[in-house]
Amino acid sequence: MAGLAPGGHSPVLTLSMMGVSALVIGSIINPLAGLVPLFGMGCLMAAVFMGYFWRDPDRPIPRTPGVLVSPADGHVMFLRRERATGRRPSKEEMDSGRCQSDPLTGDWYPEPLDDPLSLATEQRFEPVAEGEEAPTDVWRMAVFMSPLDVHVNRAPGAGRIERIEHRTGKGLRRGPFRPAYTKESEHNERVRSVHRLDNGHRIEITQISGALARTVVPYLYDEDTVRRGQRIGMIRLGSRVDLRVPAEAYISSIITAEDKHKEHPKGMHVMAGRSVVFESKQEEEE
Repeated sequence: MAGLAPGGHSPVLTLSMMGVSALVIGSIINPLAGLVPLFGMGCLMAAVFMGYFWRDPDRPIPRTPGVLVSPADGHVMFLRRERATGRRPSKEEMDSGRCQSDPLTGDWYPEPLDDPLSLATEQRFEPVAEGEEAPTDVWRMAVFMSPLDVHVNRAPGAGRIERIEHRTGKGLRRGPFRPAYTKESEHNERVRSVHRLDNGHRIEITQISGALARTVVPYLYDEDTVRRGQRIGMIRLGSRVDLRVPAEAYISSIITAEDKHKEHPKGMHVMAGRSVVFESKQEEEE
């Protein structure tokens, strides 16, 4: 149902009650040079802002077979073809002496998974040069969510959540927290989830915190089934969501900020659960 996302009712009701109480008190007793009514108006204005931020509208979900919808509201920063070049190491690999360490992103083993598209653990990806494409490449689409966008995230397709994990920077209890619109923000504190779709493909959704948005709240967990467009979590304030899909299985016509399109200088604005961002190549061929 449309309304407020989980966690939003308490701040909205609290601020509303404080505002109404201050206005009533200010109208009955001496308003203290107008400070009490002014405080009440401030509380009500804050309640309106909180209600707008926590809004969670219903969305018409596309029923076209083979499509994936956007996981987040916002402008599309980029769409890149990438290839895995490393992975999070096991204990044995850590002891091998081959691991590469980064002060913020942590330790990496310099080889991808045997099956990179299994997405069994977090991998390190790099862009693929034109003419060097491979069947194990992925498309990565990044959506920047401004403070004015709806911050509830939705499932791109129907399937099951195989794994979900929380990641921070190396040696940090929280963070790092770079501005979400920058390239470096992909290593911010984040929640990574892998969905195995009903068609057998795996996709990876990464909910990334920003400089202000530092709380990622998942609604679902391992082994939960999801419908296309189902609410899967929320990121509070401005933030970013990345979606990776198998490059050999999907195509996209999304215009991004990197395309420098005159009509979409910030990239196309997409809506979670509603905007189609990828189409199955198999469906296109049929």
